[in-house]
Amino acid sequence: MTTDVFSPEKRSAVMRRVKGRDTSPELAVRKVLRAAGIGYRLGGGGLPGRPDVVMKGRRVALFVHGCFWHGHDCPRGARRPKSNADYWIAKIARNRARDAAAVQALLADGWRVVVVWECEMRRPDFAASLVAEVTGQAASERA
Repeated sequence: MTTDVFSPEKRSAVMRRVKGRDTSPELAVRKVLRAAGIGYRLGGGGLPGRPDVVMKGRRVALFVHGCFWHGHDCPRGARRPKSNADYWIAKIARNRARDAAAVQALLADGWRVVVVWECEMRRPDFAASLVAEVTGQAASERA
């Protein structure tokens, strides 16, 4: 049994606040797309992995990933929890496998997949590189 600093009721309240949609990074990505005049839909459109943003006409599926939750190789994503480490390591591995399967399914169906990592949103050229990647004007190598 692991020791938790919160009571079960408080832990439940904390976990309820972890959003699955309309997160700050998602809202920031949508703001960039809107400012560039790029139309999109939310909800995944029944596509594998339920992309955060779908541009059907462009056949672009965009995922906004939190570095910790999706196991990015940046400092935040590489950080390992001290408590309940086995659970979190397995959970993040499952998330990564699920993400990879979704990307492969979308690519096989002719979609272009864009993955935005939470950490890369801090770069000064983030908005321009995102717009270029979504519009297909640049084959940028992103972290």
